[in-house]
Amino acid sequence: MEILWALFALLMIGAIVGPIMYRRRGVIRQVAPGSPDAADPANYGFVRQELLDVRMPGPDQDLLDVLDLVQRTQDWRAASQLLAGTATAGEERWQRVQAFAGSASLELQQRPGGVSEQPGGQWLRVWRAEAPKDAGGAAVHAEFLVQQAWRTAASGTEEFRIILEEARKACADAALLAPGDPIPYIIELSIARGLGYSQQEFEQLWMKILDRAPSHMGAHLAALHYWCEKWHGSRDLAYSFAEAAASRAPSGSLLAALPLFAVFEHLPEVELVRGFYQSEVVTKAVHGALFAAQAARPDDPMLAHVRHLLLFFLVRSERWGEAMNQLVHIDGHVGALPWTLSADPAADYAVFRALAVAGYEANGGSPATLLH
Repeated sequence: MEILWALFALLMIGAIVGPIMYRRRGVIRQVAPGSPDAADPANYGFVRQELLDVRMPGPDQDLLDVLDLVQRTQDWRAASQLLAGTATAGEERWQRVQAFAGSASLELQQRPGGVSEQPGGQWLRVWRAEAPKDAGGAAVHAEFLVQQAWRTAASGTEEFRIILEEARKACADAALLAPGDPIPYIIELSIARGLGYSQQEFEQLWMKILDRAPSHMGAHLAALHYWCEKWHGSRDLAYSFAEAAASRAPSGSLLAALPLFAVFEHLPEVELVRGFYQSEVVTKAVHGALFAAQAARPDDPMLAHVRHLLLFFLVRSERWGEAMNQLVHIDGHVGALPWTLSADPAADYAVFRALAVAGYEANGGSPATLLH
């Protein structure tokens, strides 16, 4: 299948993500777009690339409605009400805090302000000024500062450190307003990574989270980054952390998928071993994630994250049918790893989707045989 991955590289370089592959006895080759031999994702009812939602990994219509309202009116009250009605220790609240903070950060980036123009994200500043005791607003502000640090300053610079120190104080303020809420401490995990907490300091922070939300998948993903080789740990420490979490995962928890995220964080820059994606370590992690996805609640907010990463690994492993099964569940939204690491998440996702469709049809699949 070397030709498949050579084509993949060409597709990424040329940003060609349409229906450009055809199938014949298990072989995938490039053909002209629109050819009658082309495998077309549209035949499966998949969303066109230009309509893919890059904001979130999966649907949350309440959040989208409120985001649109806040951005249109610059009134923070709807955001406050939504967070107040969201379970404190749940994954959904964490994702919504991230979304509101990300929206304010992006607005500020797009409209930094000037002599005759207010800066973007002004609604968050007004929220904090008018409702200083609002725990939701305090958490969003802390996460906003974290995102600003990573978005606008280079890691290790004085500017980066100053913003993260301010974010750490904001986390402490948010924690005082909601003592049982794990989110201020989850936000601090990114601060710990950026400021280089010692392992002892990090463990103390981690215990505060485990006391409040021991099975929080988002928290585990944030903590995993600290233990990775590229930050303050190693491949072995990251794998150990992920496997320990998976081993103690309660029934229905997505923590069983955590080792797959650890594998992703340590992918080789160059695949030196033929069949790396069919290797034992990858296969074991994929099986764990497939099991977790199957056992999880269909409405688990973190399920889409797992399915997106599974799509990446299943396509690379040439497990086309299983990849198509993930697409059925996630298509339409691309705000998740690995796509968010790209400058054009929708394009990256569309390439993998086209490859999944081509591989599926090369092995006898069709829209009629795909279970929805």
